[in-house]
Amino acid sequence: MARTKTRHQNFHPPHRKAAPEQPSASNAERAILPLGAMMFAASMNGWAQAPAAEDDVKTLKPVVVKAAAEAEQGKDSLRTTTTRIGKGQQQLRDIPQSITVVTEKLIDDRKIDTVKEALKATAGITFLAAEGGEEDIRMRGFPINTTGDLFIDGMRDPAFYDRDTFNLDRLEVLRGSASMLFGRGSTGGAVNQVNKQAQLYGENQVDVTLGSHNYRRAVADLNVRTGDNEAFRFNAMRTIADNNGAGASIDKQGFAADYRWGIGTTDEIEVGYYHLDNKNGINYGLPWVRPTATSPVSSTGMLPLDPKTYYGLASDYNKGTANYATLIHTHRFSADTELVTKFRKGDFQRDQRASSLRFAAAALQPGSLAASLATLSDGTVVTRGTNLKMQSMENFFAQSDLSSKFDAFGFKHEALTGVDFAWERKRVYGALNAAQGGVVPAKANTTIGTPFDGATVDESIRSIAKSSEFESLSGGLYAQDLVQLADHWKLLGGVRYDAMSGTYDQFNLTTKAITNFQQSIYKWSQRVGALYQPSPLQSFHLSYANSFNTSGDTYSYSTQNQDTPPEKSMNLELGAKIDSADRRFSTRYALFRSVKLNERNTDPLINLSVLSGKRHSTGAEFDFTGRITPRWEMWGSYMWIWDAEIDKGAPDGEAQGSRPSLVPKHSGSLWSTYQFTENFRAGGGINFRSKMTPNRNPGWYSEGYATADLMAEYAVIPDKFIVKANVTNITNKLYADSLYTSFYVPGAGRLYMLTSTFKF
Repeated sequence: MARTKTRHQNFHPPHRKAAPEQPSASNAERAILPLGAMMFAASMNGWAQAPAAEDDVKTLKPVVVKAAAEAEQGKDSLRTTTTRIGKGQQQLRDIPQSITVVTEKLIDDRKIDTVKEALKATAGITFLAAEGGEEDIRMRGFPINTTGDLFIDGMRDPAFYDRDTFNLDRLEVLRGSASMLFGRGSTGGAVNQVNKQAQLYGENQVDVTLGSHNYRRAVADLNVRTGDNEAFRFNAMRTIADNNGAGASIDKQGFAADYRWGIGTTDEIEVGYYHLDNKNGINYGLPWVRPTATSPVSSTGMLPLDPKTYYGLASDYNKGTANYATLIHTHRFSADTELVTKFRKGDFQRDQRASSLRFAAAALQPGSLAASLATLSDGTVVTRGTNLKMQSMENFFAQSDLSSKFDAFGFKHEALTGVDFAWERKRVYGALNAAQGGVVPAKANTTIGTPFDGATVDESIRSIAKSSEFESLSGGLYAQDLVQLADHWKLLGGVRYDAMSGTYDQFNLTTKAITNFQQSIYKWSQRVGALYQPSPLQSFHLSYANSFNTSGDTYSYSTQNQDTPPEKSMNLELGAKIDSADRRFSTRYALFRSVKLNERNTDPLINLSVLSGKRHSTGAEFDFTGRITPRWEMWGSYMWIWDAEIDKGAPDGEAQGSRPSLVPKHSGSLWSTYQFTENFRAGGGINFRSKMTPNRNPGWYSEGYATADLMAEYAVIPDKFIVKANVTNITNKLYADSLYTSFYVPGAGRLYMLTSTFKF
């Protein structure tokens, strides 16, 4: 049942010092201002604050603990009402663009351990099976890439690593063009991972999970209040398993520490450190199997290859580390104006040794990379290729965002403005072949009937050398204003200017020659929207936003693309957000049209990248979340893309007039739970995707699928000791989770998990 909580992420204790003892906007020289404050204070102070008077000091508004329906957030509810994906703290109803929020409770209920699985719980998202495990994502039919469209607390998270959920407070998915907020990329949308913060409450939680394939996971979330307005939070995770249900072992651990002081006061400072260490196995993918040359790929029960089987080498692995430190300073000029300045330094390493699996030529259908089901047998030979991915990335990000509510020129304004800076360096390493003085270990073939054959090679004998290095400097400046034009009408307008300079050195491992490429980009982005809000329960919007993608989005250049201007995209959206009368339940609706106006393709006549392509998608979305009754809670996300087409194709791309690859017509997720008694809660849900083609649209498709999950939870000691059982993919559905032209990565088969939760 719903419970009123006495904690809140912005809760101020009743014994907090009175506001007159804190520095105000008029005596800000007594505050410790960060770099961003010095940049903005002079220009903003005059018009963002109320006129000076002897009682000019404004008391920061205390947070009132509201009724249960309003207070439930994060761990307590599938529903949330606010977001920071738009830089400053905003109500979801005031953003004229679709946002889907996956809360911590949904992550826990569905036993979701990775960011990829969390994204699968939202509509319109599919995955390209490329490069072995990185999140190469499609949204609304357009790429959103790890390098440009994933963020942590509003700051770019571009490295390749297997992201875990142990430190996630929630996941925010912004749909449609978003370059005005984030700069380059963000064609189909952006994904913001919100980390857990130290809070002024002392609840601690430890989860221990046992499951299929010797799955063992322990997660600790410890929060300690260390003073009147300071707290420390520590999250830790350890996970191991023989098999993740899709052919790869799991061996990872991580921790995150966060310390905040001055919480809720004029100057709040936060320092954090995050570490994740993966030593996982890897299933690089399985080759396609088709009943006949003209039939769709069989993913509805006829796939003969069990997803749990593993045909790679026992010596294959996917290791990686992620480390970053964050410093955040929040200065509150008043209750309505705050400046948030963030700095982050990151260091990431990746070492992947994998085997691409292919059927021997005798098993293939003529002119196809897929085998024939009719001729497939336990004796069919599977070859093992070599797929190495050795990379390192360093980055440094700094940004300062000022948000303010004020009256000017007879209107109410909610303004956001800010600057950001990024330095990024990526190094790629290659293995030397025999001609280059290296040793290449030979990989033995296997057969369909002998998975897990234990064959290995000695990876330590490979000689490694740097093959390329990319380095870039970029910066952006943006401003946005949400103006209350009338009682029920708001108008939003925003503009951003980006500058980026990148260099790319390619090292010839044979001749030792160095080839240098470089590119500089200067680009404007815009977003405009109108909102009609006839009541506190209803908000309707119409918006337009654009985005751009540079040739350097993949951290490389070539002779073909170093001089190619950015691609341009736009998104039109008509939508609504409507709450129930008791505000326990929210629905979101949207009609959208997204267009990539000048897609990058290679012209074979001149061997250069030209902006000759065009594609579009048109569809509708529907989200709902919250409590239908005090005992019945539901979360759902659905997308229907009825019109998607390659308007202008290219010889090296998808055919003109075809439906783009990895764009299902229907996709979505549903989750529902019911509190049967004070101690017992149970529920279930489904994820589904309709049929879609692999990349480059080879002329056939992978059939659609739906997987079902169940959950049952019993509070042995309410709020102290809880036992929860999960079964995922209860029908053991065989399906292709991530697609590529020559192979697919299977989705996990049926998994059982039992979790014990201890709260203290």
